[in-house]
Amino acid sequence: MARRLRPVGPDFVETAPLRLVFARVVKAPPEAVFHALAEDVPGWSEWFSAVTLARPIADGAGREVRLRGGTRFTESVLMSRAPEVYAYRVDGTNAPGLRALVEEWRLSPDPSGTRVQWTFAADGTALFRAALTLGRAGLGRAFRDAVTALERRLASAPA
Repeated sequence: MARRLRPVGPDFVETAPLRLVFARVVKAPPEAVFHALAEDVPGWSEWFSAVTLARPIADGAGREVRLRGGTRFTESVLMSRAPEVYAYRVDGTNAPGLRALVEEWRLSPDPSGTRVQWTFAADGTALFRAALTLGRAGLGRAFRDAVTALERRLASAPA
């Protein structure tokens, strides 16, 4: 891993200099969505197209994630409270300009399934923050496509 990032806690989701929040409803119960997020970590590469590898490390207290294009992360799980919230902090990465990052997945019941809210809370150089702000639409599209693929995956899973 190229660089260690600043260790931040779960409250960083609310205090980060840059917060991108996306939400979508999926036709699956919160328990199934939570399982896919927090317990089936290797399955991420099946529904999140940017992810080429995801695996638990440190007996499940962390994750190793690789993205298309070669970006790598080592992460610590900050919160795993079924079926409501799953959050992790990036501890190390080869991504330039990033100083701190927490991603939080918040799940809430919805009449048609589960409302999935993803918060991408980051700090970085001015250039990194500007690029991420400009890339917001692309990140939103990646979230929408991933959650749609997750919904399909959950619909086809045996009960």
